[in-house]
Amino acid sequence: MSDEQKKTDQPMDEEELKKKKAAAAAKAKAAAAAKAKAAAAAKAKAKREAADGDADDAKAKAKAAAIAKAKAAAAARKKKALEGKEEEVKPKEPSKNQPLLDKYVRVLKEHFEEDVLEDAYINELAKEVPTLVIKKEHWFEVAQFMKHNEQLSFDYLSHLAGIDHETHMEVYYHFYSYKENQPVAVRVKTDRDEARVPSITPIWAGANWPEREAYDLLGIHFDGHPNLKRILLTDDWVGYPLRKDYEQYDEEI
Repeated sequence: MSDEQKKTDQPMDEEELKKKKAAAAAKAKAAAAAKAKAAAAAKAKAKREAADGDADDAKAKAKAAAIAKAKAAAAARKKKALEGKEEEVKPKEPSKNQPLLDKYVRVLKEHFEEDVLEDAYINELAKEVPTLVIKKEHWFEVAQFMKHNEQLSFDYLSHLAGIDHETHMEVYYHFYSYKENQPVAVRVKTDRDEARVPSITPIWAGANWPEREAYDLLGIHFDGHPNLKRILLTDDWVGYPLRKDYEQYDEEI
């Protein structure tokens, strides 16, 4: 037997035994700590994954709720649109001023042998005023009749203005009868290149300056006007500023 084997077979002393036990205990303790740490990390990871899963579920639920809300809103809009279409199909109630318009048309047709009207309608964009479109060649005669006829008696001219529609010119009038307590609007169309309309100044003196203004700014001639001159611009002004194709003569002005 060798000396090394003899040495190994010899019993350990008490001090060496204590050291080995202490080392083994420390090793076991370190292993337990590492195991506990790994378990804690695994637990934390599982908790994070669970939280992420809950967040994903919450997002999915929110998305589904938003989609459902959008579908419900779209369905509501569609239903409302369909209801609106159904309402459009329903016959519209006549205007409160329709009896007045019917009266004006009847009175004119009873008096004039020729058809002096181009159109007659209720202007829903202007307080439902009864509106007559009078043929230009009959306008002066019709205007006289509208003022002096007992059933019409339009004694007050409240508005007169020229309008450039690009395809043609138009003069728009608004009259009122204090005797009958009734309004009417009149439109008279004229050619744009040769804009001429009979003057009603001899019938309603208040048309004097509005006709001059329409002549001054739009170039509409009012045949029979007692003094058809420019009223706002100088006599040598070039062109008519309210025409839609007006080009300024002097660009520096």
